[in-house]
Amino acid sequence: MLAAILAGLFGLLIGSFLNACIFRFPRDITIWDPPRSFCPACEKTIAWYHNIPVFSYLFLRGKCRHCQYSIPLRYILVEILCGLMYFLIVYRFGPTLLAAKLALFGSINLELIATDFEERILPDEFTKGGIVAGLLLAWVHHLPVTFSSLIVPMGSSLPVHSVVESALGAVFGYWALWTVAWLFLKFRKKEGMAMGDFKMAAMIGAFLGLQPMLFAVMVGSLIGSVSGLVYIFWAKEDFGEYPLPFGSTLGIAAMGVAWLDSVQGMADAVVH
Repeated sequence: MLAAILAGLFGLLIGSFLNACIFRFPRDITIWDPPRSFCPACEKTIAWYHNIPVFSYLFLRGKCRHCQYSIPLRYILVEILCGLMYFLIVYRFGPTLLAAKLALFGSINLELIATDFEERILPDEFTKGGIVAGLLLAWVHHLPVTFSSLIVPMGSSLPVHSVVESALGAVFGYWALWTVAWLFLKFRKKEGMAMGDFKMAAMIGAFLGLQPMLFAVMVGSLIGSVSGLVYIFWAKEDFGEYPLPFGSTLGIAAMGVAWLDSVQGMADAVVH
């Protein structure tokens, strides 16, 4: 339990960092320049004691100390969700490499969910960076051997199979959504998805492998379709013009699939 609590506190800090990325990356502001957090309204530097996750938001009543700008609710939500996510991961899987991988994957998706929902942007820093991270982690935390057995020479090590599984997931993730977008453009004569969605699917494939990635895309599409239709009818938006944040629903689905896949993997390991 202590490890889970410490992980949850660390998750709050990561959530604060993600909030900075969510604000900065869509606006082409680097994470190191300026190095300190600042108010987007008055641009005054925020003191460290006013930048404590969750506590500072509550203490300041969701307003900037200098100009009384209302801080978006998203800041405290991301911090709480990230802290809770880290706590649950370590509580369920322990302080393991699997837990670290799930925490990283969840953090990437949480950032992408928020930026796509707010700005309809999926930053390369997290999509492309996530693809690289997924491929590297596949060498040390092995994905199940499925399609790699068709192309990897017999006698190859498990890390080699795992990296190939990761690469196949990334390639087919990108290709699958690109194909859907191309068909949509061909028949509807307008764009249905952007390159950020393709790269996000590739990132999910790199972390999870081909089969879980395809399942996540399918579930994400279903969630997006249902929630999008509900919102469009409720808000009386134009069905043909309203841009649905597919990256947000894809990220939610991917996190759920990753959790279920990891639980199933542990159960299978116990049985064998």
